[in-house]
Amino acid sequence: MAEGNVTVDLLNGTGADNGSTTKTVNFFSLKPKIVVHGSKAADAIQFYKAAFGAEELAREIHPKRKAEQELPLILCAELKVGSSVFQVCDKVDGSVAPAQGNGHTFCLETDDVEGAVKNAKNAGATVDGEIAEGENACCGARVGMINDPYGNVWLICSVGGKKVCDVEA
Repeated sequence: MAEGNVTVDLLNGTGADNGSTTKTVNFFSLKPKIVVHGSKAADAIQFYKAAFGAEELAREIHPKRKAEQELPLILCAELKVGSSVFQVCDKVDGSVAPAQGNGHTFCLETDDVEGAVKNAKNAGATVDGEIAEGENACCGARVGMINDPYGNVWLICSVGGKKVCDVEA
């Protein structure tokens, strides 16, 4: 391994040699899962459709939901925004979920930051500050930050801005 590539290899997980044998495993995709507390996954799905134009690809309902309960629990719904897929589900007994208040941050890239922030606000999100540009923008040339009603932060970034970490091959 050439000295100039050491950083790249470590960043890509191939440079650490601790004497163990590691089998190469290929992954096909990464699907973040948003676990919604309070049986509000159906509301969250509607929010993501209205705010981001999400397309619902699939939905699995809890098979043992009692008849007297109004809304069925959503075990998993897959949504697609652009070319990315993520999952939304209700918190049910035995589900893996962060503690209440530990939301996630997602970054969406678009060529219309203002329009995306406006759509999210109209769908029920709160806008956090003004749209930032230049040095104040973390992931693009322009970025707006919104908080969805389910505890997640969404960075709406312009396409083609600076990258978090440019790695030379």
